[in-house]
Amino acid sequence: MSHTPHELAEEFPDAGERLHDLKVSNPHFARLADEYHEVNRAIHRAETLVEPMSDEHETELRRKRLHLKDEIARMLADAA
Repeated sequence: MSHTPHELAEEFPDAGERLHDLKVSNPHFARLADEYHEVNRAIHRAETLVEPMSDEHETELRRKRLHLKDEIARMLADAA
């Protein structure tokens, strides 16, 4: 288990400008990015035991983060 947050800028290091542009110009992308950050923070708080949660709930959040990341990656690729 990693205790390092998975921020979008770190996950997509070559897409910083596209991340910003899409957040500003595309409300759907902005909502996905916000949701990703919210889920990511919850996972990080669980990993660091700031807000412990059940393994099942943490696994569910990890799946949700992966789904969001996949959708964000698709949108970034389409914008390239």
